[in-house]
Amino acid sequence: MEIIRASFTLVVFVLNMVRITLSVENEVLYLDYYKETCPLAEEIVSRNVEIAVLKDPRMAASLLRLHFHDCFVMGCDASILLDNHGDIISEKQAGPNLNSVRGFKVIDEIKYILEEACPLTVSCADILAMVARDAVALRGGPRWKVWLGRRDSMKASLDGANQFIPAPNSSLETLISNFNEQGLDIEDLVALSGGHTLGKARCVSFRQRVYDINMEEKRDKYKRYRTFRRILRSICPDSGRDDAIAPLDFSTPAKFDNHYYINILEGNGLLGSDNVLVTEDHEGEIKKLVWAFAANEELFFSSFAKSIVKMGNINVLTGLEGEIRKNCRFVNP
Repeated sequence: MEIIRASFTLVVFVLNMVRITLSVENEVLYLDYYKETCPLAEEIVSRNVEIAVLKDPRMAASLLRLHFHDCFVMGCDASILLDNHGDIISEKQAGPNLNSVRGFKVIDEIKYILEEACPLTVSCADILAMVARDAVALRGGPRWKVWLGRRDSMKASLDGANQFIPAPNSSLETLISNFNEQGLDIEDLVALSGGHTLGKARCVSFRQRVYDINMEEKRDKYKRYRTFRRILRSICPDSGRDDAIAPLDFSTPAKFDNHYYINILEGNGLLGSDNVLVTEDHEGEIKKLVWAFAANEELFFSSFAKSIVKMGNINVLTGLEGEIRKNCRFVNP
């Protein structure tokens, strides 16, 4: 009997040590978090992301972007999903999000099914983390293990969304500062920027890059730069057609690959904030990473997965913090 009791005590001790270790390394998030409470959670999410992307291939980029824009404002807490209600002013109205972020109905559908299967169990914040992983994998990118156990914010921050989400015309210095404020370093910046291998951007987001006189003077000696700019100008005039769209990666717009880095090395990044990784890196550290990812897709994939897991740990709510929303658009009554 004593032997059994001692063995049990040892097992408990080991499990607690593992739990403590994971808590320190992953902000008290866990793998297989819903294994007992909602065992089909990840399967439900994956299946519905696949359906959404089959209906609209562009949705893969939109779902990935939701996770980014959520985590950069107060942390990965699903605050971006909240609608205007009571004292809450939605982050959807912020400059970087207005008429730009999409995919909310897909999240609504997934949440509805999860609530039917496991009421008040799976958080909206965890849904955002899972759909980002599944969306990337469906477009040929890496598939990583998602640490789960986030809870949902009971507030939103319109000011935070306007302040902390990187703008499409950001300078390199601003980008580095934005990422540093989230605990992300230069390698994270370069790796996560590769998410722009998917999706499209509105004319209003890249017009400045197309009609920047200084950029023209720098690049007119290279015919390939003039050709790309001419293509963009045919899509996006210097005024009007703000909602006209162009692919972030003209080479392979529907595939998650490393062509984004090849594009910016050739001066063919769509956004100003893409090209500055090369044009404003005077020390050369960032440019070395861009070259490395352009030359080695597997290296990019592993770095992207590592960085997005790190991003997914930003200021997460756990334990008794926040709540598990029944409807991702509203806090619980």
